[in-house]
Amino acid sequence: MTAAAIGDTVKVHYTVKLSDGTMVDSSSGSDPLEFKLGEGQLIQGFEEAVIGMEPGESSVTNVPAEKAYGPHHDELTLEVNRDQLPPSIDPQIGQQLQLQKESGGAINVLITDVTEESVKLDANHPLAGKELTFEIELMEIS
Repeated sequence: MTAAAIGDTVKVHYTVKLSDGTMVDSSSGSDPLEFKLGEGQLIQGFEEAVIGMEPGESSVTNVPAEKAYGPHHDELTLEVNRDQLPPSIDPQIGQQLQLQKESGGAINVLITDVTEESVKLDANHPLAGKELTFEIELMEIS
């Protein structure tokens, strides 16, 4: 059999969990994930885990934050006064908002703390700073 290599299009089933075992995502019950190795479509550690696998092979790989969604950056957190939010928003921890940047683009933020006076926002990816465990099964190479 041929092992998966950069440039190959592969189909995989996967499950990703946090280090405490909490499941984050899975392709179970749906079509396999199809992508071309080496194009950077997926996180680096996931692609690296697939390279060298053969169809039908399964593996479990721990991916450090640096090869997943990167470290958590404190400079991407912001505390704002509640009165800076639109009156229609009742801020709740875990709620996601979209802020308009001065450049015209948008940035997604997560509410991580709410007090009577302020709301703490975090623009890091929700999985930044977290080690991930991937269970991967290579279904096909084309």
